[in-house]
Amino acid sequence: MSDSILCRDRQLDLSSSVVMGILNITTDSFSDGGELYNGEEPLLDRIVARAEQMMLAGAKILDVGGESTRPGAEHLSIQEELDRVIPVAEVLLENFDIIISVDTSTAEVMKQAASTGVHMINDVRALERQGALETASATKLPVCLMHMKGQPANMQDDPRYEDVVAEVIDYLQTRVQACVAAGMKQDRIIIDPGFGFGKTTLHNLVLLNNLKSFRRLDLPIMVGLSRKRTIGELNDQPVDRRVHGSVAAAVIAVMKGAAIVRVHDVHATVEALKIADAVRGV
Repeated sequence: MSDSILCRDRQLDLSSSVVMGILNITTDSFSDGGELYNGEEPLLDRIVARAEQMMLAGAKILDVGGESTRPGAEHLSIQEELDRVIPVAEVLLENFDIIISVDTSTAEVMKQAASTGVHMINDVRALERQGALETASATKLPVCLMHMKGQPANMQDDPRYEDVVAEVIDYLQTRVQACVAAGMKQDRIIIDPGFGFGKTTLHNLVLLNNLKSFRRLDLPIMVGLSRKRTIGELNDQPVDRRVHGSVAAAVIAVMKGAAIVRVHDVHATVEALKIADAVRGV
């Protein structure tokens, strides 16, 4: 596996851990819905301020998403997602020298976001929506493929696995093969086990404990554990008090092989991962 990945015109250094800051342009995301979107339009001044804060705190990527994927989330129209995501991508690209990722499963959003100049695509459905695989390949941008069992509306309805680690690895390997067959370069693919997406707390813990198993795919691993239900269940804390648990999970993930961690609390995570990286480097 390479220690960097080409994101349009810049190299993302993966020789040490990378923090991706989350910018949810939604009303109903489980942690921060409504903070950056008022139900009619993105709150651009607030978004710029949040983005600057994250960048100064050490984020190397900003991930912009307009469609909530919380358990039970409803489907968003293509135009609604475009109206949320594209103005934000444009303002971030105008104001910041940082890698911008778009969190979408929708082919038209990928296409228009790529036209604005974003650097990466992050898809929780691993390019399974109609037209997404072909569109993502055509952009020539790096793509993160995530595993999700079911869809957001039903993914937490009693998810079951015979062997969660083997099944998630097999699924991601199949999607990687589909991407390569569609013309995508393998060195621009990132994988994500999809913590919390059709998994119980036990499934999430087993995946985290066995994250090194995903190295057999020889691709960078991204994880998203920030403020998720598993953290709340283990610490018995509401969403806004899950920072410490989320940071602990990020450190464990990096120690077990994750290259990128997707988080809400950038400053605390960056500080903790400096220690993890120092230990890994000894």
